[in-house]
Amino acid sequence: MTSVYRHENESIEQLLRRFKKAVQQDKILTVVRRKRYYEKPSQIRKRNAARKLRKSQKTTRRDVQRRY
Repeated sequence: MTSVYRHENESIEQLLRRFKKAVQQDKILTVVRRKRYYEKPSQIRKRNAARKLRKSQKTTRRDVQRRY
């Protein structure tokens, strides 16, 4: 569980901003959104394959740009 403690002389807005940043770094919202509905194992494999493909294309583009 993500917790943020209030510093001395810290406003609520600053505290909320730090909390949102901590939640984002812990990737809590992405997990909650992904687990909100049941996803079939085949869909999980398909999503992971698409992610791997995007990553490999990105690294390939980066390598090509570095050569020139």
